[in-house]
Amino acid sequence: MQKKLMVLAVAAAVSGAAAAQSNVQIYGVVDVGFSHRGDNVDDDIGSKNAIDDGISSGSRLGFKGSEDLGNGLTALFVLENGFATDNGNLRQSSRLFGRQAYLGLTGNFGTALAGRLYTPHYSFLSAIDPFKAGTVGRYRNVFEAGVTTGGENLFDPTRVDNAVAYVTPTWGGFNITAAFSANALAQEASGNTGDNRVWAILPRYANGPIDVGVSWHRIKAYDAPTGSFGASNVQITNLAVGGTYNFGPVKLHAFYDQNKFKDINAAGEDHKLKSWLLGATFPFGKNAIQASYTQSKLSGFTGREGKARQWALGYTYALSKRTSFYAAIADIANKDDREDNVTILSNIAAVSGDSSNNGQGYQNGFNVGLKHSF
Repeated sequence: MQKKLMVLAVAAAVSGAAAAQSNVQIYGVVDVGFSHRGDNVDDDIGSKNAIDDGISSGSRLGFKGSEDLGNGLTALFVLENGFATDNGNLRQSSRLFGRQAYLGLTGNFGTALAGRLYTPHYSFLSAIDPFKAGTVGRYRNVFEAGVTTGGENLFDPTRVDNAVAYVTPTWGGFNITAAFSANALAQEASGNTGDNRVWAILPRYANGPIDVGVSWHRIKAYDAPTGSFGASNVQITNLAVGGTYNFGPVKLHAFYDQNKFKDINAAGEDHKLKSWLLGATFPFGKNAIQASYTQSKLSGFTGREGKARQWALGYTYALSKRTSFYAAIADIANKDDREDNVTILSNIAAVSGDSSNNGQGYQNGFNVGLKHSF
């Protein structure tokens, strides 16, 4: 009898432990492939061939979970690490959980989160992009990268530290996301003014074949690294409008994005970067073809103005529900001062990057690779 009771007790303990852990998931992506890049903005640099990682989608290892607190309230968390498949190094400046790290509550009131978060702007545009912000076909290649701080492109910031966000309940496919950070790059400290203030809001409607939204954000960066624009205290205001429509045989993608850059300490007209994308996805069976044309125009910066355009073509094949093969090719043309003034091209030229490579000045590229999700 005692042995039977002991067996039942152990079984109950194991069952209870398993149940307690059932709401914690381990997930990830392993992505690796071959990349070729050519036509560098510097005539003295030849083409490049390499085995790269995270080409289509950044390789990652994540933990996520939730706990039912009762009365319709649930606690949730995400801890997501980024790593390089080709050498095992950490990504996101060697942070342990550099991709995402947040804790939050969700319920009938909506969802509230705090931690290191994706910006609403990046989440929105990467969902519209046929290439999902990956491979050499990604939309971000033509976005101006000359205004940077803490490694982030302030015209299209990916993540924000020390952030809070609120997502309303969804009403018939419509919801609103709002986010704020008073110190997006570092913790507050005495005499520290270089933290970046970020405000963002995204009303979005996704229902059936349609997904449309309007993203607005404002960034104030103090004592920021200046890139090529000669201002350390800057304000950047962004407005993006776009969406997708799925007809079945083809899914259409489009957005318009405008950034206004202002030197806080100087009077005068705002400088602008205007960008737009048109794209399409053609699914058939386990296959899909992606195509896009993206263009940007930089104005208001004397000696640094001009257009950049990119066309891209991609292909994916689902080997299984979790594993896919992909290939992409893209070509970029920089015009006017974005092409002619080599001394600043590394800052203002559009270049052929992918999910884990900033392009290194190359203006065309080709990727082929394999991605596995678990």
